[in-house]
Amino acid sequence: MAQHTSSTRLSIVFLNYNRLSETRQTVSQLSSLLKERPDIEIIAVDNGSEDGTADFLAQQKNLTFIETGKNLGIAGYNQGFEQARGDYILVLDDDSCPKDLDTIERLITQLDHNPKIGVIACKIINEHGQLQSSWHLPKQQKAGASMSFIGCGFAIRRDLFADIGWYPASFFLYQNEVDVAIQVRRHGYDIYYDPQTVVIHRGEASNRPNWRRVYYPTRNTIWLIRRYFPLHDAIYLIFSRLSIGLIRALQSREFTWYWKAVKEAFRQPVPSQVLPRKLRREFKAFWRQNSLWHQLTRQR
Repeated sequence: MAQHTSSTRLSIVFLNYNRLSETRQTVSQLSSLLKERPDIEIIAVDNGSEDGTADFLAQQKNLTFIETGKNLGIAGYNQGFEQARGDYILVLDDDSCPKDLDTIERLITQLDHNPKIGVIACKIINEHGQLQSSWHLPKQQKAGASMSFIGCGFAIRRDLFADIGWYPASFFLYQNEVDVAIQVRRHGYDIYYDPQTVVIHRGEASNRPNWRRVYYPTRNTIWLIRRYFPLHDAIYLIFSRLSIGLIRALQSREFTWYWKAVKEAFRQPVPSQVLPRKLRREFKAFWRQNSLWHQLTRQR
């Protein structure tokens, strides 16, 4: 059994940006869940909102408020992670919240009793109870090993996260979970999917602008491929990612953003940390997601 290093068992960290109504709902739900849990802290980071979100959070007495002053993307989370005092960190979005206190208690208990588990990936559902599936998670709703996790609902050991260096700040958006997942496995910890830990995610990713869905996935995925895959694999995956990105750019008429992503994907120096073959096999879902052949033939 793991030794507790802090009187604060869990730090809940969520990032806010110009969605005041969602932030209000998340704060209300968390406050209700945790009213009798002084061993759990709430940290809300505002990424330069201009709709009153920062003013609202600054008035809340039951949470720690951090104001970045500008939109830092996922790097804003890192400021919250730095201040977290808990043994573990539960990461949420401004529009997500654990379904109930049982989920929170189960996350803590699982991490307490399983020292090999570095991350617990939660089951993500919408407000109507429908599963929000993702290639990051196992298809089968059974507890067990997972390639990765979804950023709006996962728990991680704070010390492990700190050793990794938190989220990769340069990514800004998208694929940061995959980079952390790879680093968790490189550190010798397991990623565990537990469908009994449930997070309700009220938002829809499709609401994001088309240019973001072209630019960041193209650039960041190529960075991941350059960093973690040997040359013979990287050549095919980069060709595939360029092709997939081009198709999406043409469909959404965002070719300018695609071209910008391509230039930055290769201009940025990327230190090589090629994964051993055994770990590369664990990330076959990433391969399939970024393989042109698998995308065209829908082979999952």
